[in-house]
Amino acid sequence: MEIRKVQMTGGSSYVLSLPKAWIRERNIQKNDPLGVVSQADGTLLITPNLHNDSTARTKEFGLKDYPDPTTLLRSLIGAYIAGYTTIKITSAGRIPPKVRMVVRKFTQMTIGQEVSEETDNSIVLKDILNPTEMPFENTIRRMYVIVKGMHEDALNALEQGRRDLAEDVVARDTDVDRLHWLVHRQFSLIVENPSLSLKMGITPAIAATYYQISRIIERVGDHTVLIAEAAEILIDKGVDRMLVVKLTELSEFSLDIFNKSIQAIYSGSIPGANKIITEVEEMGPKYHGLADSIRKMRVPEAVAVTQITQSLHRITEYSSDIAEILINRMVSQ
Repeated sequence: MEIRKVQMTGGSSYVLSLPKAWIRERNIQKNDPLGVVSQADGTLLITPNLHNDSTARTKEFGLKDYPDPTTLLRSLIGAYIAGYTTIKITSAGRIPPKVRMVVRKFTQMTIGQEVSEETDNSIVLKDILNPTEMPFENTIRRMYVIVKGMHEDALNALEQGRRDLAEDVVARDTDVDRLHWLVHRQFSLIVENPSLSLKMGITPAIAATYYQISRIIERVGDHTVLIAEAAEILIDKGVDRMLVVKLTELSEFSLDIFNKSIQAIYSGSIPGANKIITEVEEMGPKYHGLADSIRKMRVPEAVAVTQITQSLHRITEYSSDIAEILINRMVSQ
């Protein structure tokens, strides 16, 4: 950190000199305008970018470096999350069909990515989504609604013996991933361009909190998928109705705690968040109460029931994690 003294000129104007290296790197000339943005944490952001287009960044992928389509897909997702607004895929020769299929899959998996140009040896993707049009809070609510429905339907599938419902739970996880990647992308954009947080009406610290919560909700969605997949096995093999009742009871508690943790995000109650953590700790031993029943089962059924109980337990623990994150945020405020 450079320390510079504030000077006064003309009896009323305060002057602070700027680092010469910074001026030269950005080719700033005499009388050029600079933007000065007051940040929520009391700092000042000085930028030569007066049109807020510093988020416009381009990433290029040459196919010679990405011969494997799976690696290319993961890299495209990484570029999306990192906040690149233009992504180019180039090739010395004609782009093979399998790569074009990967690009189509990528645009379907993400929000706001569209092919803007396409030739025999190049594809250009553009981001058409304005970050300010998708507030973090709205995205978190949408993720919660989807995951809540997945949680309910995963056990309903087991109760009703419906494989189709269990399969639908698995399919819905893609929507949760898309929304989580969007939150991660917006957080990356704010880190890269702090002035964007002003346009979105959110501080970088709160954006980080939403990103943490989004990651946890995405994990909860993953566990509902594990529950649904285990339910498919039990539907095929058959399971004792009394065991289903016990699993349903555990599921109801798990969902109730998850609901309370999401409600706590908007209530801002430290006592409420603490209560969630206490309830999760007290409920822990009950998830191990099915051990005797599991020991009497055949291996496939035992593995499936264990997977369900462990996933339900993890969901309650994730809900406790949300409560802890909220306490940390509220105390810091």
